[in-house]
Amino acid sequence: MRPVTLKGAFSSPYTLKMRAVLRYRRIPYRWVLRGSEWDDLPEAKVPVIPVIGFHNDDGSVEVMTDSSPQITRLESEYEGRSLVPSDAALAFIDFLLEDYADEWVTKAMYHYRWTYEPDIEKSGRLLPLDRDLHASDENLRRSHDFIIDRQVGRRALVGSTEANLPIIEGSYERLLDLLQRLLSERPFLLGARPGRADFALFGQLVPMTWWDPTPMAIAVERAPRVVNWIQRVDDLSWWPLDEHDDGDGGWVDVAALPEIVHEILCEAGSTYAPFMIANAAALEAGADEVACEISGLEYRQAPFRYQPKCLQWLRQEYGALDDASRAVVDSILSGTGCDRLVA
Repeated sequence: MRPVTLKGAFSSPYTLKMRAVLRYRRIPYRWVLRGSEWDDLPEAKVPVIPVIGFHNDDGSVEVMTDSSPQITRLESEYEGRSLVPSDAALAFIDFLLEDYADEWVTKAMYHYRWTYEPDIEKSGRLLPLDRDLHASDENLRRSHDFIIDRQVGRRALVGSTEANLPIIEGSYERLLDLLQRLLSERPFLLGARPGRADFALFGQLVPMTWWDPTPMAIAVERAPRVVNWIQRVDDLSWWPLDEHDDGDGGWVDVAALPEIVHEILCEAGSTYAPFMIANAAALEAGADEVACEISGLEYRQAPFRYQPKCLQWLRQEYGALDDASRAVVDSILSGTGCDRLVA
């Protein structure tokens, strides 16, 4: 099995998502901190993390960004311990919930890290050390001030404003409550094995449950099962798939999707779905602001150009379903609010 190189940062939710994927799938990898002395991967076209380097037989390295396409490519090139349910309708639900985590739950992650003073100060002190553990105190002080100024200044770009605060924090608390209930019954969202959505939620929740003081205190109080689950998902290379396979691969029956998963879809349908649709509409109209209703409140932020691509991918996956699978998906999404995403 050809190893890959994963470049990222300890503070990056998408990096931690992909590291957990590689661990669970038992794909050999080399871990490289971005900007460190070991960072020897070619530059990606877009300077974001994580970067996965795929090593060719001729010694060349092909680099790839964006965690969702990275998962898809790993599925196509590496066998065993797949993240994708064998049932096409269930696989689509998993894909949708992955995108909910990546594109909506991430707002709460960014909001908590750069809104409250204890969280801001912790990140300002620790994040610069990823690049250079031996940096001088003076360089660390400069990096501390630069990172805080830059990241706090970007809050509004991702919707972290005082006006949106009850929407973002309310969605985080509701998600914790839902996952706390789910984890009292089963180890993962869609059965006895993890899917794409589990790792996406893990990536966004790591900072909020184990790193940043303010959301961590909320999680410990409201959802201790979730906090413990995050520790487990960080490395699931040990997870015994065979013990949980009753002939269904360990996945739930899509025709009898648990009610708690339906409730999580409703949560996504009341937050993620209206934002994704309004954001795409604002960009198409050339508007300078996204405005929509989320959970009964008005939500506003500047348009974000990346997310229409995610909406397009979601609709392509839906369009690729056969008629029978599409009918199952339509039945599941009906009334959740997520049905608007593929209408």
